[in-house]
Amino acid sequence: MSPRDVLLLFIALLGAAASRPLTAAAEQARPPVLGVLGSATGEAYTNTVKFARQGLAETGFVEGRNLTVEHRWADFRYDRLPALVAELVQRKVDVIFSTGSVVSALAAKSATSSIPIVFGNGSDPVQYGLVASMSRPGGNVTGISFINSTLGPKRIELLREILPRATTIAVLVNPKNPNAQDARVYEAAGRAIGLQIMIVGASSDVEVRTAFAEAVRGKADAMVVHVDALFNDHSGAGRIAALGIEHALPTISANDYFTTVGGLISYGANADELNRQAGVYIGRILKGEKPADLPVVQPTTFQLKVNLKTAKAIGLTIPESFLVRADEVVE
Repeated sequence: MSPRDVLLLFIALLGAAASRPLTAAAEQARPPVLGVLGSATGEAYTNTVKFARQGLAETGFVEGRNLTVEHRWADFRYDRLPALVAELVQRKVDVIFSTGSVVSALAAKSATSSIPIVFGNGSDPVQYGLVASMSRPGGNVTGISFINSTLGPKRIELLREILPRATTIAVLVNPKNPNAQDARVYEAAGRAIGLQIMIVGASSDVEVRTAFAEAVRGKADAMVVHVDALFNDHSGAGRIAALGIEHALPTISANDYFTTVGGLISYGANADELNRQAGVYIGRILKGEKPADLPVVQPTTFQLKVNLKTAKAIGLTIPESFLVRADEVVE
């Protein structure tokens, strides 16, 4: 090798050695990426994202400053979820936040066993195979449970309390959501207190109206709205509330804002606070904690709200004993 070749080789090796620290520093400086996977629309879940951001900020992560966020929304087309989460996996996000019912969490879990997943939904995460147990999730998944499906029997009891002569309660589910199988919980709760449970399904806005008409034809005395992104967002809740008034059908939902948009009764956990806690969990994982070591968060308090204006509109008198227990009465 000539002296000139030796010199050129030395220069090349020196340049390669000098570039390695720069490359490592550049990789280290890359902000973490959070993937948000939702079965609804971004507009429908602005509150969810808002309060998750609050929790993230509490742990030191702010979008645009030291955190990048990639949003993927299925627009209520649940069949799109596998492709959307595949995009997040391809993007190599550091954590996936799944929201909008258990269907999005199941899609995320099916797509990756290595990327940490934080879910926020109302179904039983053990029943649906998301975690091994509430206290020891195991694997790459943990999150926040609103335990909405567990509270189904309580909502049946609340309707029976204001409608002591009721014989039939309709339950609105989305047949395209795996949690539609929770209907059996309602059926068992109904049998226990001598009520017939009628399951009506809807997976689109048009079908929601048809489901109400079916419930009325079946002589349902009231309706429980099960958990689904189509029913949970503000526009969906408002639509259901309006149909309840139109058909004079007392209706109860898990969402605490249901009564705000005209629904008769809501009973459930504070969704905003739980989504904030989801943000805290995401931040803790970004700092190095493992999902397997973070117990699933469950609510300890629940809010009962009643809309008296709606009761009056459908010709229903709410017992005073019921009203005094309510956390909020909309008049």
